[in-house]
Amino acid sequence: MGAADQGSAMQADCPFCQIISGDEPARTVATWDDAMAFFPRTPATLGHTLLVPRRHVPDIWSMTRPEAARLGELALEVAESLRDTLRPDGLNVIQSNGAAATQTVPHLHVHLVPRWADDRMGGIWPPPGEWPPEDLDDALARVRRSPPGAGPRSSTP
Repeated sequence: MGAADQGSAMQADCPFCQIISGDEPARTVATWDDAMAFFPRTPATLGHTLLVPRRHVPDIWSMTRPEAARLGELALEVAESLRDTLRPDGLNVIQSNGAAATQTVPHLHVHLVPRWADDRMGGIWPPPGEWPPEDLDDALARVRRSPPGAGPRSSTP
């Protein structure tokens, strides 16, 4: 099954599809034919914005390359708007896939989180850790066997 077959226009039980369809309210930032940006119900910081494709796409592995490119363009537009209007000290762009990566809504979404030096969000990176060199070499060898741009991959991680 190709990536385009794994998503659908809407899913009734998806909270983001409900917002996109207008069945649930949202503080809408912007809308496009293929995507929507809105504030989440519980923002991490002032201006925290979610960018979602209108097509129900569960995760990054289910997107088409044109959809991914378009979402990247729109993320840049939203980021520029947040910078120009709210003047944050920085910005996190976060996109999580799967429960282990803290994805809580199974509809692909990009978090654009304006950051200030004294905001309540805190750090998002774990403390430094050590990996045995043989584990790093093994992971590198496996990734290199199927490098980026090598063609279609499995639809499951």
